[in-house]
Amino acid sequence: MRPILMKGHERPLTFLKYNREGDLLFSCAKDHTPTVWFADNGERLGTYRGHNGAVWCCDISRDSMRLITGSADQTVKLWSVQTGAQLFTFNFDSPARSVDFSIGDKLALITTDPFMGLPSAIHVKCIARDPDDQTAESIHVLRGPQGRINRAVWGPLNKTIISAGEDSIIRIWDSETGKLLKESDKETGHKKAITSLMKSADGSHFLTGSHDKSAKLWDVRTLTLIKTYVTERPVNAVAMSPLLDHILQEEIGGVKGHFGPINALAFNPDGKSFSSGGEDGYVRLHHFDPDYFNIKT
Repeated sequence: MRPILMKGHERPLTFLKYNREGDLLFSCAKDHTPTVWFADNGERLGTYRGHNGAVWCCDISRDSMRLITGSADQTVKLWSVQTGAQLFTFNFDSPARSVDFSIGDKLALITTDPFMGLPSAIHVKCIARDPDDQTAESIHVLRGPQGRINRAVWGPLNKTIISAGEDSIIRIWDSETGKLLKESDKETGHKKAITSLMKSADGSHFLTGSHDKSAKLWDVRTLTLIKTYVTERPVNAVAMSPLLDHILQEEIGGVKGHFGPINALAFNPDGKSFSSGGEDGYVRLHHFDPDYFNIKT
């Protein structure tokens, strides 16, 4: 499994995301410029210029027409994937850490960092079909968690919001009322900051990674802990195969090659390849060998 090395970023990678078809890969980095690549051969297609700070996160609409990015420059931007044009900018009073389109792409979740006395917050925004009709108003603003919220995603059918961050607690919120519904148990939950959160392809469970040297698999509706994966080092990024159920005790294999920490991971929706983004500024594209698909689970 020889990786394809993709050089386009000047600074460390922060986030990777494939579109639904899996033919495009979007990368975010501390160099202010989100980039889109062909997911098959790693060819760079284009960049999205306009942010003035590190870009922490991105998401792509289901039809691959819109890109949303969150940045340390205290803005979230909507872009045309095809042309690279900025369609709209949401302005905040603190850095934007996480972005996530809802099912149907009519809503977006945005988390903002604690900053200059402001607490961290989760904002729910309406996304207009026509960019000319877009407004900056929030439908909801949820506050409560201490410290930074590193990731917030939509739960099943957009009825809930799942958030996790520096205070090591996973929370499930009602997206209609903004009410807190559930919190992860202190006994079974993470002991240190949660760095990453990734939903399974069918949305039934999710995986979290933490500085406490573990990754945990949870049921999305009940917040029941299904499994804990213990690692030797703090976990910076997690990803789940959409194809094979690798809930095994043994580690199947490791991939080396990045110089320094790996900050971002993403599986291609077809399950046949994945990408990793490092502190070294490289994106590596890994296509699995045929043997991988014959692993007995």
